[in-house]
Amino acid sequence: MTNTHDFRTRYLRERVLTASPAQRVVMLYDRLALDLTRAAAASTAQPGEHLDHALQIVAELRSSLREFVGQPGENLAAIYGYLLRELIAIRGGDTTRLAGVTDIVETLRSAWANAAQQLANTAPVAAGAWVS
Repeated sequence: MTNTHDFRTRYLRERVLTASPAQRVVMLYDRLALDLTRAAAASTAQPGEHLDHALQIVAELRSSLREFVGQPGENLAAIYGYLLRELIAIRGGDTTRLAGVTDIVETLRSAWANAAQQLANTAPVAAGAWVS
């Protein structure tokens, strides 16, 4: 059992270390979605651990933004602020908000995954431009 755990830990560590910044954001969204799914599946009295972790992820995403007026970072900051408020309300017992939060997270995750894929597709071309 320990060997499997060690292998998984090493694999995940390498995956994070070799990921691009955009891919790391997608990984955070993947984990956030997992936390929300687990919170929804937990008994109504015990979703707290998953929601606490979800709050930590959204706070990390929020703190990593570079905000400039009228730029995407400003819009994302507002969305993350909304998600934080909703997660706190859910943590307080209003689980009816969970589906809406999950929808927003899935939409953002999809957008980041598309952006990461586009960046990955253009990276070899850009790298080749420097060689010539």
